[in-house]
This record gives sequence, structure tokens and C-alpha cells, in this order.
Amino acid sequence: MQLLSELAELPTPHTDLAHCRQTLSGGSRSFWVASQLLPPTLRNDACGLYAFCREADDLIDEGDDADAALAQLHERLDGIYSGAPQERTVDRVLQRIVIRHQLPRTLLEALLEGFAWDASGRQYHTLSDVFAYGARVAGVVGVMMAVLMGVREPNALARAADLGVAMQLTNIARDVGEDARAGRLYLPRELLVDAGIDPESFLQTPTFSPALFTVVERLLLEAEQLYRRSESGIALLPVGARPGIYAARLLYAEIGHALLKSGGNSVDTRAYIGMAGKARLVLRTPQWVALNNAGLQESALPECQYLLDAVQQAQAAQSTELQHNSVFRRIHRRLVWILDLFAVLEARQQAAASGHNSALGEGHS
Repeated sequence: MQLLSELAELPTPHTDLAHCRQTLSGGSRSFWVASQLLPPTLRNDACGLYAFCREADDLIDEGDDADAALAQLHERLDGIYSGAPQERTVDRVLQRIVIRHQLPRTLLEALLEGFAWDASGRQYHTLSDVFAYGARVAGVVGVMMAVLMGVREPNALARAADLGVAMQLTNIARDVGEDARAGRLYLPRELLVDAGIDPESFLQTPTFSPALFTVVERLLLEAEQLYRRSESGIALLPVGARPGIYAARLLYAEIGHALLKSGGNSVDTRAYIGMAGKARLVLRTPQWVALNNAGLQESALPECQYLLDAVQQAQAAQSTELQHNSVFRRIHRRLVWILDLFAVLEARQQAAASGHNSALGEGHS
């Protein structure tokens, strides 16, 4: 009975996934709602990926030593990519995802780099700086989700990165006051200065003003352009995944719309969408069938291009590996092995015959 009890407590893929689902449901509610529209297998992989992202973010953000946390996370990636994950629920799930989808390590390292930027208090002076941050903490998530769907087409990956960055811009606009009180500023400092706002003074005393509204509005306008451009990539996703991804696009964009409708004050309040509003948006997801491909051929954001390059390089390496391990290559290697074997056997026979002849010669003498 004790053995059975111990066996029952051992982790399994099912219990590991249950833990990841719980992490997602208690974290991003908007993403949780959207994930319910994904096919089961993709939903499970999305939960596992989100669980690692959430755990990594919390480990760095809430710990006492960010550098030590980052070193630990890189060590965990070492284990995951070497086939020996640490005894952690999330690591076991992520390893299965990495193997199943050939997920490039560069993507997960980009995510950790974004978290490291947070820990170091990095400053973002230009809109491009903010895009670079968004590429690492959100655009890369869009690319990874596309990879989980089996998508490798560059234009589709570019649009997935657009969607991720747009979501991050929305988050930044929504959390201006909360971030400032934590000593963080993600609004482009150049835009703040142009609006007559001193960034350091704002951090000391976060205050909403019409000038601040213009900066928040600019960020949301940039996000809106990326949301619209991202729609053209949805048609390149597997059919079963399109409603969930479109729902995520609608839900996050609506946060920005709600913020602007309320006057843009994200210093004293936090914009959110109630369950009724989320249900209304989810009911709009069938509209994905009418989306056009305008913008599909647009270049990726320069700040996201290296993420796409990583996927293409991994695909090329995988193709080479498959070529090397193809049936014809295996047959060729087997033929070479057989010919080598024949050569060895023939050499042994010749050596044996030579020895036999020598023995006969000695006998006659």
C-alpha cells in the first residue's frame, strides 16, 4: 500500500499540465479566456509556455538577487535543452514542448533578457527602445506561439511578433501609475520630454495630466496599428487556432480602447474589461473569417527581426539534420559499413592464407 501511495504522488504529464493550467488561470485572465478557444493540444502547450514565462518573471522580479535568479534560469534552460530538466513541474513540461516543436533556445533567452532589463532598471529613451523591450517580453511570445502551431513562414511570424508587441504597448499604457510607483518607466522618455514632462520628476511624483495623456495616446495609436497589421497573419495559422488568437487580439486592444474612453488616466486607475465585455468580444471572434491579408507583406519590426532569424536558422539546421538522417543517407551509411566489413574480412582471409602458406613452407623444409 505504501508503494502504491508513493507511486500516486509521482509527477505525471497530466499533473504537470494541471499545475500549468492553474498558473495561467490565476495570472493573465484575458489570455486565459482566449486560450479556451484554442485546440486542446495547443492550449496545453500554451499553458506550459505561459507557466515558464510567469515563473521566470516572478523569480527575477520578486527575488532578492536578480543576477542569481537569471543564472538559475539559464541553468534550467541548459537542463531542458540537454535532455536533463531539473525536477520542476514547469521544466518538465517545457522540455516536452521544446522537443515536440523544436523551439529555438534563442527565443527563451530573449525572454530572459527582457526580464534582465527590468531587473537592471534599463531606461527607454525612444519608441524604438520600447519596441525592443516589447520584442523580448511579448513579441517573442507571439513568435513562440506561432512555432507551437507549426508556423514557420516569415510573414506569419512577423505578424505574430506585431501582435505580441502591440499587447505589451497596451500593458505599458495601462500600468503607467503602477509602474512609476515601483520605480519603473516604460513610456519613451523623449516623448515625455517633448510633452513637457520631466521623467525623473514624474517618477518621484506620478501625476496624470493632459500632457501625459498625449504620450499614452501615442503609445496606444502605435499599438492599434500593430493590432491591425497582425490580423493579416491570422489566416496563415491553423484553422482551429484562429478564433483564440483573434480573441486575444480583440481583448487586449479593448483594454486600450477602455483606457482612452475613460480619459486616459492610467496613473490613478487601471483600465479593465468586465466579464460581460469579454463575453461580447469573444462572440465577435467568428469575424476572423472576413479578415484580409493587407499588411501581410510588411517588413517585421526591426527590433523583432532577430527572433524570426532564429526560427529560420533552427529550421535550416533541422532540415540539414533530417537530410543527413534520411532513408537514403541511412542506406548509404549501411552500404559503406558492409563494404568496410567485406574489406576487413578479406584482409583477415589473406592474412590467414599467408600464415597457412608460411606454415606449409616450413613443413617442407
